[in-house]
Amino acid sequence: MAGERDIQVLLRDMRPQLRPGTFVFCTIPLDERIPAEVNPLLTFREQEGTTLVISREDAERAALRYAFVSRLITLAVHSALDAVGFLAAITARLAEAGISVNAVSAFHHDHLFVPIDRADEAMAVLRDLSKVQRS
Repeated sequence: MAGERDIQVLLRDMRPQLRPGTFVFCTIPLDERIPAEVNPLLTFREQEGTTLVISREDAERAALRYAFVSRLITLAVHSALDAVGFLAAITARLAEAGISVNAVSAFHHDHLFVPIDRADEAMAVLRDLSKVQRS
């Protein structure tokens, strides 16, 4: 099934879902294995090291230093990987509200990591943005 490309449809049907748990960003050296007690939600290899997005509990259990304590919002609409402007519209609206976001696009959906203390506000912003598209 192909993902949606129409920005109006994407915004209207995004259906933001606040996922359970608290997530953090960690980094480990490229030549280091991911600790066995860690179950990463996301890994990304950069020149400087491997980024892990994991639960805060996993990071603390593995004694990993972490940054950006966040909540995860999944946009339930199936967005095409080549859709133009969807994340730009969302991140711009969150920026207007002063909410930082780390966005990740996966095969089926887009995912937003937002500061833990702003998650409810981010959800309200996203719902309002979606509602405007329905009117």
